[in-house]
Amino acid sequence: MTSPHFPNVAGIDSTVPAPAQTVAPSPQPPAAPVPAPSTAVQDRLAGWVSDLTTLHELTERLSATSTVDTALRELLHAGASLVGARRGLAALEPGGPDGPRAAFTGHGLGRADLGHIETVPRAASCHGRLLDEPPGGRREICRPDLAADRSTDPRHREVAARLGCAASYAAALETRGEGRFGAVVWLYDEPAEPDERRRHLTRLYLRQAGEHLARLLALDAARAALATLREELLPSRLPRVAGVRLAARHRTGPRGGGDWYDALPLPEGALGLAVGSVTGTGPSAVAAMGRLRASLRAYAVMEGEDPVAVLSDLELLLRLTEPARSATALFGYCEPAGGPGAERARRLVLAGAGHCPPVIVSERGAEFVETSLSAPLGMLACWEAPSVELRPRAGDTVLLYSDGLLRRTGDPMDRAFARLHSAAASVPRGRREDPDAVADHVLGSLLPEGLDDEESEEDVVLLAARFD
Repeated sequence: MTSPHFPNVAGIDSTVPAPAQTVAPSPQPPAAPVPAPSTAVQDRLAGWVSDLTTLHELTERLSATSTVDTALRELLHAGASLVGARRGLAALEPGGPDGPRAAFTGHGLGRADLGHIETVPRAASCHGRLLDEPPGGRREICRPDLAADRSTDPRHREVAARLGCAASYAAALETRGEGRFGAVVWLYDEPAEPDERRRHLTRLYLRQAGEHLARLLALDAARAALATLREELLPSRLPRVAGVRLAARHRTGPRGGGDWYDALPLPEGALGLAVGSVTGTGPSAVAAMGRLRASLRAYAVMEGEDPVAVLSDLELLLRLTEPARSATALFGYCEPAGGPGAERARRLVLAGAGHCPPVIVSERGAEFVETSLSAPLGMLACWEAPSVELRPRAGDTVLLYSDGLLRRTGDPMDRAFARLHSAAASVPRGRREDPDAVADHVLGSLLPEGLDDEESEEDVVLLAARFD
């Protein structure tokens, strides 16, 4: 008889000994131990992890920058730590060799140092040679010992000695779509050059930096073009009319808005004053603002003595041509000078469409002009509201402004109006004779940070008319 057979159960060793007729299995040789990774491999892995962590941190800091200047400074600082240098400079030339002259930004270099570097011939400088490289050309230039390199231009060696620079490493700034638009150079105090590991990290970092800088440069170019277009649509200079002096302050938000102002001479020594605002931002709002201002000028010339008729015509035009857009406007017909033979009383007739009331600054202080309430242009089937007539005295200054001036303060509207009234009333008596001084005092009181606050999205318009 054979021995009973027990089923095999996975993971359980049978306690029954092997039958006698079964040959015992031969002993297996012990498994060879798995060799532990060498110290060199571990060091290399740790180095890669450290490099990737550093590269991630540096690119995150660069991506957080929102202006070209801050991005360049972050790039130079990070690149200096990557290549082991102490100082550096960046040269941007978005338009290529045929565009404007390269703009320099330094890290650890003063203006005088950058001025010396600019005296080096372009063909002899590292950044100039990289900028002039044809597409697909070399992307970096390393000079490990400038004093010993006799192929270096003498002027280059002279400037390097003046700056205490013994070696340099330069790399190009470029994108896949736009190509090369700049170069960065890092300077060493002693003869040196980055090893291949440092160069590889720098190349990876510059690949991200080039794309980020290109986007910021394109954004700056678009903003500059929009600002130029807007400035061209506004008066290039204020008119000179006997009996009144004018001053204007204007600031466009980064997205480009629709706030505007105008002052135009009218027949018989009269003057038309206007401020307004178009809803929306960007190029469409700027274009609508230009059309509205041009139309108001035409209506003011034809029937400026009746501001209500001017705004009524503007309402009809806006409702027919741009029914999806609304606007506010304030127009004033001004007779600042006396008539021949006898002095005629100064007169200012105002009509508003949803716009903020003007402020009069006089010897008695400041007060708001009570204009009639009306909805903005484009929001009614037919706009018409009565006008208000003022008799300003000699020495009075009338302030017309847009609501962006109030909104930029960051306060609720009632508080902003109170601050405006306080700022106008606090103009020193010695400065009330100059409309520019009055405008600057009001802006300085309302906006301590000035008109150049990059974080504000609001347009600002302030038009001051002082009667003599």
